Amino acid sequence: MTDSYQAKLNSHVTGKNPLRMQAETPRLITALIKGISDAKLTERPVLDKWSVCEIIAHLAEDELATSWRYRQMIENNGCVLASFDQDQWARLGDYRSWKPGEALDMFRLLRKANLRMLTNLTEDEWERYGVHAERGRISVRDLAHHMAGHDMNHVDQIRSILTKKESISA
Repeated sequence: MTDSYQAKLNSHVTGKNPLRMQAETPRLITALIKGISDAKLTERPVLDKWSVCEIIAHLAEDELATSWRYRQMIENNGCVLASFDQDQWARLGDYRSWKPGEALDMFRLLRKANLRMLTNLTEDEWERYGVHAERGRISVRDLAHHMAGHDMNHVDQIRSILTKKESISA
C-alpha cells in the first residue's frame, strides 16, 4: 500500500466518526445503485477494472477479512496480520458471477456484525493491535479508520462508474 493511497483514505475520515461512516456506507451504496439494472451494475467500465457489483463483492469479502483481523487483535494483542491479494480473492470468489443484491446483502450483514462488536469495545480493546504485513503496527482503532476511508474510496469509484455510464447513455 502506498503512502499516497493511505493519505487518500485518511482524507476521507479526518474529523469524522469512522463508525458512523461505516454504518452509512451500505445506505450510500443502496441509494447509488437504486433503479439501475443488474446488467449495468455487472458491466465493467473497462476490461481490467471491476464493475460496480465486483466492487461491492470486494467490500463484502474485505469486511469478512477485517472481521477476523479485529477479533485476532483483540484476542491476541500484537499478533501478525497477513495481507491478502484482492485480485486473487476476486478470482477465487468469482465476483463476476455475483448478483448486485447478493453482494450488497453480504456486505450489509457483515458490516452490521462488525459494528455491533465495535460499539461494545472497551478503551483497552480499541488500542489492541496487530502487525500487518504491509502496514506494520495497526490498532483496532486504526483499522476502523482505515475501513471507513476504504469505504469512501470505493463509494467514489462506484459514483464515478455510474456517472460515466449515464453520460455515455445520454
